[in-house]
Amino acid sequence: MLQNTFVMLDGIGPQRERTLWRRGIWSWKDFIDETRVPGISADNKSRMDHELVQADAKLRSADSSYFAYHLPRKEQWRCIGDFRKSVAFLDIETTGISCRSPITVVGIYDGVRMHTLVRGQNLTRTNLQGILSGATIMVTFNGSSFDIPMIEAQFPGVVPGIPHIDLRHPMRRLGYSGGLKAIERELDIVRDRRVEYMTGEDAVYLWNLWERHGKKNALDLLIEYNSEDCKNLKCLSEFAYRNLKRTTFDSARG
Repeated sequence: MLQNTFVMLDGIGPQRERTLWRRGIWSWKDFIDETRVPGISADNKSRMDHELVQADAKLRSADSSYFAYHLPRKEQWRCIGDFRKSVAFLDIETTGISCRSPITVVGIYDGVRMHTLVRGQNLTRTNLQGILSGATIMVTFNGSSFDIPMIEAQFPGVVPGIPHIDLRHPMRRLGYSGGLKAIERELDIVRDRRVEYMTGEDAVYLWNLWERHGKKNALDLLIEYNSEDCKNLKCLSEFAYRNLKRTTFDSARG
């Protein structure tokens, strides 16, 4: 949907973008091919043409960082369609909610393979940075308030400057509120029965069993819980993208 997006241009908001669509200017190419666009001066049109040519080059080279900077944060869900082949679906576990609470597990699902980093084993700055460096977008749930600030506090400079879609906000736009598990149940997204009703408090308890008593089965269950979080973000992101695209761009086309 990025090639149908104009809200990254200075002076173009959602309402004006929708007006462009209704006038038959559906894509960047359509805009550039127009000699004049009503309501946009010749100077601004020339500037916007240049910006769209630049955006097209960045998209073709898979440089998602350009869109992280230019696309409004609440519209970065639009990147999912164009960068879905290299996504980091990310979720962390910690011992508490303070930024000083140690991160115990970082899970990153790339759509095919699950990467699990565990405190005291393989959770290092190098490993975390290595996995994230291969992603063009990050997807979390409540990550803008929790996961990403926690990672930045404990591993400064590791988080790449790429689009970050915190699904809590797109889902709220679609009328779904509450936590990740509640929304999953509402959408019939299934979890393994062993972790279906686990909570963040359970995750802390399991970590303590492992760290203090060496209970390997507790660590295994914690990792499974984290992995389910990450993998279900993929299902949720596809749902959010499909439905937000329908209610924005597709509805304008009639």
